[in-house]
Amino acid sequence: MPSFTVFKGQESGVPKQSTTTKPDQLTGDNVFVRVIASGVCGTDLHYKGADMVLGHEGVGIVETVGPACHSLKRGDHVGWGYEVDCCGRCSECLQGAENFCPDRAMYGVSNLDQGSFATHAIWRESFLYPIPEGLSDIDAAPLQCGGATTFTALQGIQPSDTVGIMGVGGLGHLAIQFAAKMGCRVVVLSGSDRKKAEALQLGAHEFIATKDAKKLEVSAPINRLLVTAAVPPNWELILPIMAPRSAIYPLSVSSDNLEIPYMGLILQGISVQGSLVAPRHLHRKMLEFAALHQIKPVVETFPMTEEGIKQAMDKLDRGEVTYRAVLIPKLPDSVSKAPIDNSVGKAPIVTAAVRKAQRAIEKLL
Repeated sequence: MPSFTVFKGQESGVPKQSTTTKPDQLTGDNVFVRVIASGVCGTDLHYKGADMVLGHEGVGIVETVGPACHSLKRGDHVGWGYEVDCCGRCSECLQGAENFCPDRAMYGVSNLDQGSFATHAIWRESFLYPIPEGLSDIDAAPLQCGGATTFTALQGIQPSDTVGIMGVGGLGHLAIQFAAKMGCRVVVLSGSDRKKAEALQLGAHEFIATKDAKKLEVSAPINRLLVTAAVPPNWELILPIMAPRSAIYPLSVSSDNLEIPYMGLILQGISVQGSLVAPRHLHRKMLEFAALHQIKPVVETFPMTEEGIKQAMDKLDRGEVTYRAVLIPKLPDSVSKAPIDNSVGKAPIVTAAVRKAQRAIEKLL
């Protein structure tokens, strides 16, 4: 029976190496994938104390496909995210909203014996997303959740709209790029002006530091506000700069209550909209959009070892990662490795050009 290395959470919160064993033969549309990069998401911190395999921002290479697979083949580069299965029959699934399927298989709830902090994984073909040319594997990994989450929250926006992004972090820096490439005016709100230059470089048109402010001013009222900051804002400051019939999307994961002034919503017709990752059709569109417009996360890389994972998660927990952490598995000695560049903002190992060459070689194997 095939076995592969995985990294699990445990009660102490320190990741530990373990092994998962699967049946010899793939069934149905299952695909055996070798992991080559994994993003480290804020949600992973919530599960570091659980007895489960961590990670849900995976990118890998297809090694074997099941008998019912139709589109993927050995050597294809694919990604997967927070959801890895659904019933396919309910009303939500039939409408293309399988992320709200009552029988959905989500990270932290299902498939606890595998994840993207691993050497391999087995997932259904229909929940694996081809990585387009133009995206490196390192860049693609954080897009599997962080990119999908922000891209979904921007659906239905118009190029003439003003989009507010609260927080310049793992989600916020991706949201800025997506909104700007969609043609929107992008207003970034942050506690201080420490990240102003970075936000403007990513595509923001305006930057507002909110700390100690008594009143906020924007060039145009905000039509949609994506809240990506870990700390809730002062809504008394925010609601006056929202446009009538605008929408607020809280994207940060929190177990606390969302408290917001009642009358501010009513008088302006402002809605608060929940949003949960991306259904499959939007996930695919997100990757295609990112490749076309060269939307890339700013990353730091860490080795996929017990120590490397702990270092990445501890740094993320302290809010010191710029802006997404990506884990790189240790390759066997028989596999040649590209040099790792740990500088922030660069694709540290597998660039799009290198990956294209790799694919050509893999087809010959």
